[in-house]
Amino acid sequence: MTFLNPAILFGLLAASIPIVLHFLNLRKLKKIEFSTLAFLKELQKTKIKRIKLKQWLLLLLRIAIIIFLVMAFARPTVKNYSVGNSSAAKTTAVIILDNTFSMSVVTENGSYLNQAKRIAKNLLNNFQDSDEIILLGVGNLSNEAAQPTTNNQQLTKQIDELEISLVSKTLNESVVKAAQVLYQSKNFNKEIYLLTDFQKGRIYNSPKELADLSRMIDEPTRIFLVDVGGKETVNLGIEELIPNNQIFEVGKTVSFNARVKNYSAQTVSNSVASLFVNGKRSAQQSLNLASGEVKEIPFETTLTDTGLVEITAELEDDEILQDNKRYFSVYVSDKISLLILTDLPDDAKFIKLAVEDPLKKISVTTNITSQLPSLNLKNYDAVILIGSEKNSDWKNLVDYVDRGGKVIIMPGSQSTLPNIQKLCEAINIPPPTNSIGKINSQESPVQFDKIDFQNPFFADLFENKKQPQIESPGIYYYFKTFPGSKGKSMISMFDNSAFLSEYKIGKGKVFLFNSAPVLSWNDFPFKGFFAPLINKLILYSASKTKEQNNYLAGQEIIADISNHSVSQIVIQKPGGVKEFVNADSLSNKNYFSYSNTDETGTYEFYSGNKLLDYISINHDPRESNAERSSDSDFEDYIKQIRFGGKLIFLSSNDDFSKVIYQTRFGTELWKYLLMIVLLLAIMESVVARNSKKELVEVSN
Repeated sequence: MTFLNPAILFGLLAASIPIVLHFLNLRKLKKIEFSTLAFLKELQKTKIKRIKLKQWLLLLLRIAIIIFLVMAFARPTVKNYSVGNSSAAKTTAVIILDNTFSMSVVTENGSYLNQAKRIAKNLLNNFQDSDEIILLGVGNLSNEAAQPTTNNQQLTKQIDELEISLVSKTLNESVVKAAQVLYQSKNFNKEIYLLTDFQKGRIYNSPKELADLSRMIDEPTRIFLVDVGGKETVNLGIEELIPNNQIFEVGKTVSFNARVKNYSAQTVSNSVASLFVNGKRSAQQSLNLASGEVKEIPFETTLTDTGLVEITAELEDDEILQDNKRYFSVYVSDKISLLILTDLPDDAKFIKLAVEDPLKKISVTTNITSQLPSLNLKNYDAVILIGSEKNSDWKNLVDYVDRGGKVIIMPGSQSTLPNIQKLCEAINIPPPTNSIGKINSQESPVQFDKIDFQNPFFADLFENKKQPQIESPGIYYYFKTFPGSKGKSMISMFDNSAFLSEYKIGKGKVFLFNSAPVLSWNDFPFKGFFAPLINKLILYSASKTKEQNNYLAGQEIIADISNHSVSQIVIQKPGGVKEFVNADSLSNKNYFSYSNTDETGTYEFYSGNKLLDYISINHDPRESNAERSSDSDFEDYIKQIRFGGKLIFLSSNDDFSKVIYQTRFGTELWKYLLMIVLLLAIMESVVARNSKKELVEVSN
């Protein structure tokens, strides 16, 4: 037995009052002179004995009345006890409804989600008007504090409005949220109802994220686990869309690999995978996958659009639709704005000849390096820096690279080793160790040793892709450079130093040549390889490709808004919905943190009509596995979070009301105790009246 108001039990001390009064008010019989002792003895044996017995009975009745009355106010309850219509103690309940996209599987009884909704609405019948209830959607969890309600109509509406979410969350995250709600509650009954398909691998991500919840969900708490899954599901999902190009140009071939997995327990044959470019089907492949098999499906297409281009790999419909698409976006410039910075104008002569474009797709601006600190590099798609003697302040260049810009660095005709070393140190790449050779000396030129043809950068650069042949230039003077662990060599020399090396700095990249593009240092500008290489570097530098496949629905993303020209930032979501943010109100004017990523597709960030940034959001592949966890998996989980309450497994065929009321500490006995008090009071009244009558008779 449990008392809901145990403090009232101190009132049992009042049971001593009748005892005290009994002894204080005990009346002694008067002495009466009789003519015969026989009559007195007979009176003592009959009347007085009966009077004393009734007085003791009255004492016990009065003590019992006080005891039962105090216990009634203490609200005693019993477990697994039912008499008539039980009056349950107040309850705080959290209904966790799994609405992640694995719950979209359809059976003969409807989708898993709709089945869970029906059960959730039926559960509301098991609560009183004063009970507090809250609904949590597993895919709709937020950082906002959840507030319980006693309004069942409002809860029914919330249940009806809950839809499938593309955000993948674990059951543990929902249980933690529920524990926070129950910890704040003062009600006696605390219950968690978990309605889920019990998806394998989605109870929690890692044991490291599990916390001790024993203080928040203690022994009186009960978890009801309702499994609505169980169907053997046929499902393929795209885990990743991998671009094979580093440069995207109009009219050029681009290729992708879509990594597809069969999450079913059976082989899937003759399924179709397609590649769409801006919504138009560009390629298609047929595929067969055994159970659990993963394949990379190749696609090739030719780009015909400029601007922001959305690439989508898509599978034909199966039992889970939400994982049949994967997104990748790229910005293809229709015109490249190139800035050439040089110590001496003549040093850039061959570079400008190499990028001459009759179609005017490259707009070239030339300036001297000393003007670098005052230039707005955000206005340029690519930067070529030739020489370092006329500038010592590289902060503007460092910031440009850190924000995602790409810079091509070459020594100038008057460059010295110390100044090149200072430049490299400023942008955090390994500086050259020493200089090799003599300027204007062609006696013993050094040549290329190896070219990393496996680097995607060199794709489509040579006509013979299998055995590309290039004529190495003669290099008379250069700075010996070793990329080390910070970069990689794209073209190396015979002394193992790098002629052209690549470095990833912040969000951007730096390409470093070890020799100047002038004839006194080498004859590279006269080689047929020179112009294609320079143009390829410029195209790659201007390309706004982003590492996007790691962004999942529901995750916070960071958009680069540093180049905004108006105060209002416009966010266009994949479905076309637009959101507006006042950039002046942001503490960080360069980067904008955005968390409303509940849809998959491309999110675009604009300043007026100018595209500032774009990020593709995809589904979490872990949500694609519809295999059911075992009961022991969840039992192990609640042991790890040190849950001290009771776990009850339910199926859709169980009588929920019966199970719930059998497990609650909710059947109160106070009304029955008051009935006993009433009966005892009647008995006390009758006994007291008879006892008083007999006392009068004895007195007379």
